[in-house]
Amino acid sequence: MTSADHCCGDHDERHVVQPHKAALLKRLNRVEGQVRGVAQMVREDRYCIDVLTQVAAVQSALDAVALQLLEDHTRGCVAGAIRDNQGDQAIAELMAVVRRFAR
Repeated sequence: MTSADHCCGDHDERHVVQPHKAALLKRLNRVEGQVRGVAQMVREDRYCIDVLTQVAAVQSALDAVALQLLEDHTRGCVAGAIRDNQGDQAIAELMAVVRRFAR
């Protein structure tokens, strides 16, 4: 996959072609199932540590989704913006998102 095939290409901010859409959706479906499992554990009054362990697994799975999206955005949108001499804005936007995850 070339950098032109990644993430954004020509788009407005409301529409983006995700290069790893199938894998992302598969992961998100798995996360959805994990969340339903955590809810069931709470309904069943399961041991708190077991529930917390599953919550940590959900967070880890969501982090993996976020990292893939971040990589695709960097390789596609940010790289394209840099090539088009619009890198400063793209980098500022990227860093704002990274800061949200670094908290």
